[in-house]
Amino acid sequence: MALSSADLKLLAQYDTPTIANVIELWDLRRRSAGYMDHRIRACFPEMPPIVGFAATATMRTAARKAEGTAYGSLDDQVARFSELPGPPIVVFQDLDEPAAGATFGEIMCSTYQCFGAVGIITSGPARDLDQVRRLGFPAFSNGVVCSHGYSHITAIHPTVCVGGMEVRPGDLLHADANGVCNIPTSIAPEVAQAAAEFVAAEAVVIDFARSGNRDAKAYSAARRETMRLIEELGQRVRK
Repeated sequence: MALSSADLKLLAQYDTPTIANVIELWDLRRRSAGYMDHRIRACFPEMPPIVGFAATATMRTAARKAEGTAYGSLDDQVARFSELPGPPIVVFQDLDEPAAGATFGEIMCSTYQCFGAVGIITSGPARDLDQVRRLGFPAFSNGVVCSHGYSHITAIHPTVCVGGMEVRPGDLLHADANGVCNIPTSIAPEVAQAAAEFVAAEAVVIDFARSGNRDAKAYSAARRETMRLIEELGQRVRK
C-alpha cells in the first residue's frame, strides 16, 4: 500500500511513543531497535510531532574545509530534496569526536524550511536556538554550542548513524519531544490507521486510573481489558 499525504498527516497527529508502540504490533524488529537513543533530544519540546523522509548528510566542524565556503554545499543539498518521496527531515551525522561546532543555526534552518523540510536532526550540537524557535522549525540535537567552528558538509545522502540508529536516505521518520523513531515504509499506512484503535485501547486503563477509583480488582480488570484489546489489534494487523 502506497503512503499518501493523508497518511503522513494522520501519523503526525500521534506522539512518537504511540507510533513506536503501534509498530511493535507487527513484530518486525527487536523492541530495542528502530529509534534514536537519549543523546538526541528535542531542542523545542513544545513543538508538535513531525513526520518526513530522511535527507541524510555528514558534517565536520573541527578542521578547516580544504576549499570552498562553509555553506557552499547547501545548494546541492536542497536540490537533492527532490530525490525523496515526500517532505524532508534533514539528518546529520557529525563525524568529529568530540563535536567541535554547531551543525546548524538560523541560516541553515531558514534554507531548509524554504525548500520544504519539516525539521532537522543531528548527532552534533545546535546554535541560534531563539532564532530557530521563531522559525517554528523543529530541531533535535545532542547539545548546544555558540560557534559553528569550521562547519562544512562532507557527504549528501549517505547512510548515517545518529543516536545509535542507522538512517538511510528516504527512511520515514517520526519525531517529537520524546525522541525519534523509524517507521518501516512497508507498514506505514497501516500504522497510521491502527494508531487510533491503539490509543482507544490504552484509554481503558488510563481513564480508570484517572477516575480516582482505588479498587485494585477493578483496576486489574481495566488493565487486562487494555491488554486484550491491544493483543486483538496485533493479531489483526499481522494477518
